[in-house]
Amino acid sequence: MTMTSNSFDTLNLIPQLRKAIAEEGYETPTPIQTRAIPVVLDGKDLFGIAQTGTGKTAAFALPILQRLSIEGGHERGRRAIKTLICTPTRELAVQIHESFTTYGRHTGIRSTVVYGGVSQLSQTEALKRGVDVLIATPGRLLDLMGQGYIKLDNISIFVLDEADRMLDMGFVHDIRKIIAKLPEKRQSLLFSATMPPDIVSLASAFLTAPVRVEVTPQATPVEVIAQSVYFVEKNDKRHLLAHILKDEAVVSALVFTRTKHGADRVVKDLLRAGITAQAIHGNKSQNARQRALNDFKSGHTRVLIATDIAARGIDIDELSHVINFDIPEVAETYVHRIGRTGRAGLSGIALTFCDADERSYLRDIQKLIGRALPVVEEHPFRSTVPLTNMEPRREERKPERRPERRPERRPEHKPRNEHHQKPQHEPKKEQRPEPKPEPKSEPKRDPKPEPTPASTPERRRDDRRPKPHGPRPKDDRPFGKQKRDGLPRVG
Repeated sequence: MTMTSNSFDTLNLIPQLRKAIAEEGYETPTPIQTRAIPVVLDGKDLFGIAQTGTGKTAAFALPILQRLSIEGGHERGRRAIKTLICTPTRELAVQIHESFTTYGRHTGIRSTVVYGGVSQLSQTEALKRGVDVLIATPGRLLDLMGQGYIKLDNISIFVLDEADRMLDMGFVHDIRKIIAKLPEKRQSLLFSATMPPDIVSLASAFLTAPVRVEVTPQATPVEVIAQSVYFVEKNDKRHLLAHILKDEAVVSALVFTRTKHGADRVVKDLLRAGITAQAIHGNKSQNARQRALNDFKSGHTRVLIATDIAARGIDIDELSHVINFDIPEVAETYVHRIGRTGRAGLSGIALTFCDADERSYLRDIQKLIGRALPVVEEHPFRSTVPLTNMEPRREERKPERRPERRPERRPEHKPRNEHHQKPQHEPKKEQRPEPKPEPKSEPKRDPKPEPTPASTPERRRDDRRPKPHGPRPKDDRPFGKQKRDGLPRVG
């Protein structure tokens, strides 16, 4: 096959890789592949910024396969893991593994994938046989490392893919634990669709003098996608979706909802309308998610309802429509969603349903992409809320303050001195000298008469208590100690 100047032949790839690329029908590398592959082949660290659907996976898979093939990564026997690729989702991990298997079919490089949600038995068996490339999600990777199945002592290339999504899903602490176990001498690659400050901080922590490759402006939608918006009431969204899907021009549709429960509810509504659909989200088992994805790719299922977990990394060929049933709260997520369609130079259609509460999110999206989305007026479920009623964003809304009832406070008494004077409006009180209390004279007590033998003995305290009913038993014992004069001692 004759290669043009703008082909993979200019990237100095080995014949085994070029053969696999030709078998897949690829002739011209994408911009991210043209700029990233030479950097990775030179062994330099890379900080790549590219949106979804730009051929990012092949940009690091092809040079890694070439380096491992040249360095002798296909030796016989049990092999040590030399390349580690971390991804945020199971679907993306499976896709990257398929890419390594496809491109490396003529190189002899072994690769495997590990992720949670399924039994680890088949994964540990593959690790025992030995692999050169390991693709993993952070949770299962740390789990197998703790069990002793995975050791990172021989890692020479580390790839962190979809780094911004990784941080959004809360994997930053797991990533730092994994990086701490890697050898200091290694090549590190980081790929991200956006570049928030947290990504810059993470890149500076484990990249050494990286080469920055940014092929497109951050979060810019593909120009070949026809985008439009429908203004509709929230309760009418399901009816509008069924109305659109009844059109035979919608060959395949990926519908995004904001929540998992919302995805299941949309599936039930479509089934009532006679439209077959399946849902894919985090609450589904891995087997159920993979089965739904395979049915959608093969055309058995025409409509797939998904949360943002499927917004990145899922490679669906010839997807005709992407429908935003719920507008994402983050404007960049909109770009990742519609990036599922319009791939490989094909055209695509992205439809967005917007209710009155979501118009602030629509304003953020239009500000990000730099243009207003065309409004579809002709549909049976038009919103009655005026379009000029654009509510402020949630963070700009000022909460209504209710009048607080403050309890009346009594003025505190403070001592008067030269710095504190009593208000003039208060009348002055005449200070009268308080009369001095007269000393109390103790009453004179009569001297106690000396007891005589004929006098009656004094009563004890116990005798003052009320006597029980009935006759009291006689007690012949002496009452206390007797004095010499014959009288009992009191007290």
